[in-house]
Amino acid sequence: MVVARDLATVPHPSTASTEPTMLDRSANDVTDLLRAWGAGDVQASEAVAPLVYDELRRQAGLALRREGEGHTLQTTALVHEAWLRLDGQRGTQWDSRSQFFAVAAQIMRRILVDHARRRYAHKRGGAPTQVTLGAVDREDQRHASGSSLDPVDLVALDAALARLGALDPQKVRLVELRYFAGLSMSEAAEALGVSLATAGREWAVARMWLRRELER
Repeated sequence: MVVARDLATVPHPSTASTEPTMLDRSANDVTDLLRAWGAGDVQASEAVAPLVYDELRRQAGLALRREGEGHTLQTTALVHEAWLRLDGQRGTQWDSRSQFFAVAAQIMRRILVDHARRRYAHKRGGAPTQVTLGAVDREDQRHASGSSLDPVDLVALDAALARLGALDPQKVRLVELRYFAGLSMSEAAEALGVSLATAGREWAVARMWLRRELER
Protein backbone atom coordinates (compact mmCIF):
# COMPACT_ATOMS: atom_id res chain seq x y z
CA MET A 1 0.00 0.00 0.00
CA VAL A 2 1.29 3.46 -0.87
CA VAL A 3 1.78 5.66 2.16
CA ALA A 4 0.56 9.25 1.74
CA ARG A 5 3.41 11.71 2.03
CA ASP A 6 3.28 15.51 2.26
CA LEU A 7 5.64 17.23 -0.18
CA ALA A 8 6.62 19.59 2.64
CA THR A 9 8.93 16.81 3.78
CA VAL A 10 10.52 16.45 0.34
CA PRO A 11 13.70 18.49 -0.15
CA HIS A 12 13.49 20.87 -3.09
CA PRO A 13 15.58 19.48 -5.97
CA SER A 14 17.81 22.57 -5.97
CA THR A 15 18.76 22.04 -2.32
CA ALA A 16 18.61 18.27 -2.02
CA SER A 17 21.74 16.15 -1.98
CA THR A 18 22.87 15.78 -5.59
CA GLU A 19 23.09 12.16 -6.62
CA PRO A 20 23.24 11.93 -10.42
CA THR A 21 21.26 8.71 -10.32
CA MET A 22 18.40 10.65 -8.70
CA LEU A 23 18.39 14.11 -10.25
CA ASP A 24 19.44 13.20 -13.79
CA ARG A 25 16.72 10.64 -14.40
CA SER A 26 15.39 10.47 -17.96
CA ALA A 27 11.67 10.66 -18.72
CA ASN A 28 11.71 6.87 -19.05
CA ASP A 29 13.19 6.51 -15.57
CA VAL A 30 10.47 8.74 -14.12
CA THR A 31 7.84 6.68 -15.93
CA ASP A 32 9.30 3.48 -14.49
CA LEU A 33 9.13 4.96 -10.99
CA LEU A 34 5.55 6.10 -11.53
CA ARG A 35 4.54 2.62 -12.66
CA ALA A 36 6.20 1.08 -9.61
CA TRP A 37 4.47 3.65 -7.38
CA GLY A 38 1.10 2.76 -8.89
CA ALA A 39 1.84 -0.88 -8.18
CA GLY A 40 2.30 -0.06 -4.48
CA ASP A 41 6.07 0.40 -4.22
CA VAL A 42 6.57 2.83 -1.32
CA GLN A 43 10.22 3.40 -2.23
CA ALA A 44 9.17 4.47 -5.73
CA SER A 45 6.81 7.02 -4.18
CA GLU A 46 9.68 8.38 -2.11
CA ALA A 47 12.00 8.52 -5.13
CA VAL A 48 9.61 10.15 -7.59
CA ALA A 49 8.52 13.03 -5.34
CA PRO A 50 11.59 15.27 -5.78
CA LEU A 51 11.70 14.48 -9.50
CA VAL A 52 8.21 15.86 -10.19
CA TYR A 53 8.21 18.67 -7.61
CA ASP A 54 9.46 21.46 -9.90
CA GLU A 55 6.95 20.66 -12.63
CA LEU A 56 4.07 20.53 -10.13
CA ARG A 57 5.13 23.93 -8.79
CA ARG A 58 5.24 25.30 -12.32
CA GLN A 59 1.72 24.03 -13.01
CA ALA A 60 0.42 25.42 -9.73
CA GLY A 61 2.08 28.80 -10.25
CA LEU A 62 0.62 29.17 -13.75
CA ALA A 63 -2.86 28.16 -12.63
CA LEU A 64 -2.82 30.68 -9.78
CA ARG A 65 -1.41 33.52 -11.89
CA ARG A 66 -4.16 33.01 -14.43
CA GLU A 67 -6.74 33.58 -11.72
CA GLY A 68 -5.38 37.08 -11.30
CA GLU A 69 -5.26 38.98 -8.04
CA GLY A 70 -7.47 38.14 -5.11
CA HIS A 71 -6.99 34.41 -4.72
CA THR A 72 -5.82 33.25 -1.30
CA LEU A 73 -4.20 29.95 -2.19
CA GLN A 74 -0.41 29.85 -2.24
CA THR A 75 1.56 27.87 -4.82
CA THR A 76 3.10 25.58 -2.18
CA ALA A 77 -0.29 24.86 -0.62
CA LEU A 78 -1.79 23.98 -4.01
CA VAL A 79 1.14 21.67 -4.79
CA HIS A 80 0.87 19.90 -1.44
CA GLU A 81 -2.87 19.37 -1.72
CA ALA A 82 -2.51 18.10 -5.29
CA TRP A 83 0.26 15.74 -4.20
CA LEU A 84 -1.83 14.29 -1.38
CA ARG A 85 -4.69 13.64 -3.80
CA LEU A 86 -2.30 12.10 -6.32
CA ASP A 87 -0.84 9.89 -3.62
CA GLY A 88 -4.36 8.84 -2.70
CA GLN A 89 -5.01 7.42 -6.17
CA ARG A 90 -4.54 3.84 -5.05
CA GLY A 91 -3.77 1.33 -7.77
CA THR A 92 -3.51 3.91 -10.57
CA GLN A 93 -1.70 2.47 -13.57
CA TRP A 94 0.63 5.28 -14.63
CA ASP A 95 1.48 4.86 -18.32
CA SER A 96 3.80 7.82 -18.68
CA ARG A 97 5.16 11.00 -17.14
CA SER A 98 2.79 12.98 -19.38
CA GLN A 99 -0.21 11.06 -18.06
CA PHE A 100 0.86 11.80 -14.48
CA PHE A 101 1.01 15.55 -15.11
CA ALA A 102 -2.28 15.43 -17.01
CA VAL A 103 -3.94 13.88 -13.95
CA ALA A 104 -2.22 16.51 -11.80
CA ALA A 105 -3.79 19.19 -14.01
CA GLN A 106 -7.25 17.64 -13.48
CA ILE A 107 -6.71 17.57 -9.74
CA MET A 108 -5.55 21.20 -9.64
CA ARG A 109 -8.65 22.17 -11.59
CA ARG A 110 -10.82 20.49 -8.94
CA ILE A 111 -8.92 22.14 -6.07
CA LEU A 112 -9.13 25.61 -7.63
CA VAL A 113 -12.83 25.28 -8.43
CA ASP A 114 -13.63 23.96 -4.93
CA HIS A 115 -11.64 26.84 -3.45
CA ALA A 116 -13.50 29.36 -5.63
CA ARG A 117 -16.85 27.93 -4.53
CA ARG A 118 -15.87 28.25 -0.87
CA ARG A 119 -14.79 31.85 -1.46
CA TYR A 120 -18.16 32.67 -3.06
CA ALA A 121 -20.03 31.11 -0.15
CA HIS A 122 -17.90 32.99 2.37
CA LYS A 123 -18.30 36.33 0.59
CA ARG A 124 -22.04 35.77 0.08
CA GLY A 125 -22.21 36.97 -3.48
CA GLY A 126 -18.73 38.46 -3.80
CA ALA A 127 -17.08 38.98 -7.17
CA PRO A 128 -16.34 35.70 -8.96
CA THR A 129 -12.83 34.58 -9.85
CA GLN A 130 -12.18 35.80 -13.38
CA VAL A 131 -10.08 33.68 -15.75
CA THR A 132 -9.40 33.69 -19.48
CA LEU A 133 -8.24 30.95 -21.81
CA GLY A 134 -6.58 33.61 -23.92
CA ALA A 135 -3.72 33.75 -21.41
CA VAL A 136 -2.35 30.43 -22.62
CA ASP A 137 -1.75 31.78 -26.11
CA ARG A 138 0.57 34.58 -25.05
CA GLU A 139 3.58 32.53 -26.08
CA ASP A 140 2.28 32.93 -29.64
CA GLN A 141 1.44 36.58 -30.24
CA ARG A 142 0.09 35.80 -33.69
CA HIS A 143 -2.95 34.18 -32.05
CA ALA A 144 -3.27 36.43 -29.01
CA SER A 145 -4.90 39.42 -30.67
CA GLY A 146 -8.64 39.09 -31.04
CA SER A 147 -8.74 35.41 -30.12
CA SER A 148 -8.88 35.48 -26.33
CA LEU A 149 -11.87 34.20 -24.46
CA ASP A 150 -13.20 37.11 -22.42
CA PRO A 151 -12.69 36.82 -18.64
CA VAL A 152 -15.20 34.39 -17.17
CA ASP A 153 -16.15 32.98 -13.79
CA LEU A 154 -13.92 29.99 -12.95
CA VAL A 155 -16.90 28.02 -11.64
CA ALA A 156 -18.85 28.78 -14.84
CA LEU A 157 -15.85 27.62 -16.88
CA ASP A 158 -15.73 24.39 -14.88
CA ALA A 159 -19.43 23.77 -15.54
CA ALA A 160 -18.94 24.44 -19.25
CA LEU A 161 -16.02 22.01 -19.32
CA ALA A 162 -18.21 19.38 -17.68
CA ARG A 163 -20.78 19.84 -20.46
CA LEU A 164 -18.05 19.68 -23.10
CA GLY A 165 -16.71 16.51 -21.47
CA ALA A 166 -20.01 14.76 -22.08
CA LEU A 167 -19.54 15.44 -25.80
CA ASP A 168 -15.79 15.24 -26.29
CA PRO A 169 -13.60 14.28 -23.30
CA GLN A 170 -10.38 14.74 -25.26
CA LYS A 171 -11.08 18.44 -25.82
CA VAL A 172 -11.51 18.85 -22.07
CA ARG A 173 -8.21 17.09 -21.43
CA LEU A 174 -6.57 19.44 -23.93
CA VAL A 175 -7.98 22.50 -22.13
CA GLU A 176 -6.77 21.12 -18.79
CA LEU A 177 -3.30 20.46 -20.18
CA ARG A 178 -3.04 23.89 -21.80
CA TYR A 179 -4.74 25.98 -19.12
CA PHE A 180 -4.25 24.21 -15.80
CA ALA A 181 -0.96 22.42 -16.54
CA GLY A 182 0.52 25.19 -18.65
CA LEU A 183 1.72 22.82 -21.36
CA SER A 184 2.66 24.19 -24.76
CA MET A 185 0.64 22.99 -27.73
CA SER A 186 3.39 20.55 -28.72
CA GLU A 187 3.63 19.18 -25.15
CA ALA A 188 -0.15 18.80 -24.95
CA ALA A 189 -0.22 17.03 -28.31
CA GLU A 190 2.43 14.59 -27.10
CA ALA A 191 0.56 13.95 -23.85
CA LEU A 192 -2.63 13.19 -25.80
CA GLY A 193 -0.85 11.11 -28.43
CA VAL A 194 -2.04 13.27 -31.34
CA SER A 195 -0.30 15.39 -33.96
CA LEU A 196 0.45 19.06 -33.36
CA ALA A 197 -1.94 20.00 -36.17
CA THR A 198 -4.73 17.94 -34.59
CA ALA A 199 -4.13 19.51 -31.18
CA GLY A 200 -4.27 22.98 -32.74
CA ARG A 201 -7.59 22.26 -34.41
CA GLU A 202 -9.02 20.72 -31.24
CA TRP A 203 -7.92 23.74 -29.20
CA ALA A 204 -9.54 26.19 -31.61
CA VAL A 205 -12.81 24.24 -31.61
CA ALA A 206 -12.81 23.86 -27.81
CA ARG A 207 -12.34 27.59 -27.29
CA MET A 208 -15.08 28.50 -29.76
CA TRP A 209 -17.44 26.03 -28.07
CA LEU A 210 -16.62 27.39 -24.63
CA ARG A 211 -17.06 30.98 -25.78
CA ARG A 212 -20.54 30.17 -27.11
CA GLU A 213 -21.51 28.36 -23.90
CA LEU A 214 -20.21 31.07 -21.60
CA GLU A 215 -21.83 33.92 -23.53
CA ARG A 216 -25.31 32.44 -23.22
